[in-house]
Amino acid sequence: MEFNPNNTDLVIVGAGLFGLTVAQQAVEHAGARVHIIDVRDHIGGNAYSYFDDETGIEIHKYGAHLFHTSNRRVWEYVNRFTEFTDYVHRVYTTHNGEVFPLPINLGTINQFFHASYTPAEAKRLIEEQAGEYADITPKNLDEQGKKLIGKPLYEAFIKNYTGKQWQTDPAELPASIIRRLPMRYNYNNRYFKDTWEGLPKDGYTAWFEKMIADPRIEVSLGVDFFDESQPLNRKAIQAAGIPVVYTGPIDRYFDYDLGELKWRTVDFKERRYDEDDHFGCPVMNYADADVPYTRAIEFRNFNPERAESYKPGKTVVWEEYSRFARRGDEPYYPINTEDDKNIYAQYQAKAALEPNTVFGGRLGTYKYYDMHQVIDTALTAYDEQVAPLLRK
Repeated sequence: MEFNPNNTDLVIVGAGLFGLTVAQQAVEHAGARVHIIDVRDHIGGNAYSYFDDETGIEIHKYGAHLFHTSNRRVWEYVNRFTEFTDYVHRVYTTHNGEVFPLPINLGTINQFFHASYTPAEAKRLIEEQAGEYADITPKNLDEQGKKLIGKPLYEAFIKNYTGKQWQTDPAELPASIIRRLPMRYNYNNRYFKDTWEGLPKDGYTAWFEKMIADPRIEVSLGVDFFDESQPLNRKAIQAAGIPVVYTGPIDRYFDYDLGELKWRTVDFKERRYDEDDHFGCPVMNYADADVPYTRAIEFRNFNPERAESYKPGKTVVWEEYSRFARRGDEPYYPINTEDDKNIYAQYQAKAALEPNTVFGGRLGTYKYYDMHQVIDTALTAYDEQVAPLLRK
């Protein structure tokens, strides 16, 4: 790996969607020469996927990634680099040995109560059940859930699932974690409400490779920004006066001197079945406490249009286990306690004083983003923060 400061206009730390978008924009609009580095051995960040050698199935290495957006600018942008399938996400959940559709809708309600309520009747029922808690000020998530949708549905579908997600009894979690719970009084079980939805036809990695296909973009993988034994390190880049877009953990950038920001992470356990289809759907949630994982993902069902290319009688399922992250784990979801928010605000103030450095992405801003939100913030960051640095 070589690093020539005289031949580099911008260094991007992290090859996730934020970094790739900024790199593409810098080349297109400023003719910049961009060097992307990433400590991982692949591009794409947590949206990276690969095709399984045994089955031909596309595996999402860091859990299910589903593209959806109502943002026209983002939709038009991503369609420059990939076509999308007509995939529409639908989720099911197993409770007491029975499968129900999610989000909670009229089908869920009628199946759960063994009834045939009309939308108006179902709405009155839920309002009545939630009304028992109308006069309380929820002290925890448990009380908040009951106040939002009533005790029966909350305890069946939300309580234990949330407890597994957070590895904490919902009675000990703050009420603020759940602002609302989706409730549909029709039979629509489409998971997302966005205008556009789908999966990249040739897979996520092919999409990302096309974004950075310009020869003015160089990528170096397996490179740690903080390792001064290699040339593309923080100290050398800053000494050369080259602008940096940093998408790693913001607390790591400042050597954790104000404390560590807390995250949840996810572990996966793979199971392979000698079947063409194990669940009949891409995602099966498990609402009960006696199942230790929150959900299971059957990847082949994301792309039924590829069925002829799959090995017959084989399928791959990943069970998903949520836990609190330790240093060195992959951070997925910011926990965002009041302490975390205060610590991040202090890091944010320090980041604003960093010359020639733009912080972005989930890790750099301590926020949970869907893919379309990452792209949107990257397009804005390029226009408002990165482009001015390249014009200096």
